[in-house]
Amino acid sequence: MSQTSQRIFITGGASGLGRAMAEAWLREGARVLIGDVNEERAAETLAALKDLPGELAFQYVDVRDTASLNNAREWLEQQWGGLDVLVNNAGVAGAARIDRGDMADWDWIFDINVKGVVRGCKVFVPMMKRQGHGHIVNIASLAGLLNAPVMGSYNVTKAGVISLSETLRFELAPFGIHTTVVCPGFFRTNLHESMRSPEPGMIETVDKLLASNELTADQIANMIKQAVANQQFFLLPHKSGRRAYFFKRFVPAIFNRMMLKGAEGLRRKLEKAENA
Repeated sequence: MSQTSQRIFITGGASGLGRAMAEAWLREGARVLIGDVNEERAAETLAALKDLPGELAFQYVDVRDTASLNNAREWLEQQWGGLDVLVNNAGVAGAARIDRGDMADWDWIFDINVKGVVRGCKVFVPMMKRQGHGHIVNIASLAGLLNAPVMGSYNVTKAGVISLSETLRFELAPFGIHTTVVCPGFFRTNLHESMRSPEPGMIETVDKLLASNELTADQIANMIKQAVANQQFFLLPHKSGRRAYFFKRFVPAIFNRMMLKGAEGLRRKLEKAENA
């Protein structure tokens, strides 16, 4: 393997989209460090991907803890001499009507989905500036663009990631650092496992939505890899997501009717579950 192969660091890299991205880059001979809090899943990923052409390593990383991100940065500096692509992928989900959600859940999701991304950028941007190059990939969500009802905390955090990415795009470009923000819709992942919701049946509903087969995690991972290669800023992988975002931007009356209809159906469903 070439010593000049890309160096990739992926938070939340032990499963789901994080693991799929690790595999996509490994197949091209990249050196990939996955950071995760789930050491058991990380061990499974290391074993499953060990025969691919690239080099794979693992560090325990909790994006709520700057010290663990600094440990990963030090490892990368010592072992691989730096970092080419930072992927801020770790995230969790929450769903609650505004009058039902607990503020502790808002604090929890913000600490991971927003501040976790901020911490990752703050830890690795100085290294990239010294190198004179780098690429940051922030995994947001279609939720941050469409803002569906009952998903307030999740929507706000992902909108925050989009806003931060737009800021960094211009702030860091003069230093040779590129930015990509990814806004996938629903696809099969394990996001529902970390979801917090006081709403009856909501976790099961989200689990069904995540079973969408429009795109797989592997397909999205390859699209992200290509977006980095092309220095593409905005990536909306799902065709259905691109269509919905088009309606919101250019035909808002249709989009609003669709959202209101969905909100009314969700209201009836939640009320029925409460009264069951």
